[in-house]
Amino acid sequence: MVNPLPRRALYAGALFLLLMLIYTGLFTQNRDTWLMETLPVMIVLPLLLATWRRYPLTSLLYVLIFLHAIILIIGGMYTYAKVPIGFEVQHWFDLSRNPYDKLGHFFQGLVPALAAREILLRGNYVRGGKMLDFIVCCIAMAISATYELIEWWAALVMGQGADEFLGTQGDPWDTQSDMFCALLGALTTVFVLGRWHKHLLEQ
Repeated sequence: MVNPLPRRALYAGALFLLLMLIYTGLFTQNRDTWLMETLPVMIVLPLLLATWRRYPLTSLLYVLIFLHAIILIIGGMYTYAKVPIGFEVQHWFDLSRNPYDKLGHFFQGLVPALAAREILLRGNYVRGGKMLDFIVCCIAMAISATYELIEWWAALVMGQGADEFLGTQGDPWDTQSDMFCALLGALTTVFVLGRWHKHLLEQ
């Protein structure tokens, strides 16, 4: 039986995210972009609360999901290309662009990979650690590629209005670097968090 996040902690985290959504929704300069960027949080948060008893997740996965949600909400408020802390990092490392969106894509690989790993392990769907690692990375990359397709469709539908949502900042290789960051996130799940995650599942 997985030892999940305590109910009070889960509810406190959910309340914090809800307050962030309300605040950023009120004070964002581009509500359409904010809605598109934060929609995953609005979908996942009720699911986490609804499934806490029937299918509780490990505390590690809950925490990383909430961190990813915070990244999405902040990115939605400012748009990824204009997040203040991203400008600070850009200045520190003398980068050509605001790198905040790369943090989001890193978590876009890390969190789905960990969620897939948890589901596959608990259901005994995969035999062999190497095959598990391969499938987990494939799932994370499939999600990343799907998101890039959604960005493409948004650009086709919205035209120039999709610039804030895309956040390419004039980078012709933005899609490829986004997916590479997602791959790094998935590999972090496999090689850095894997043993800790397995220990939590076995408790």
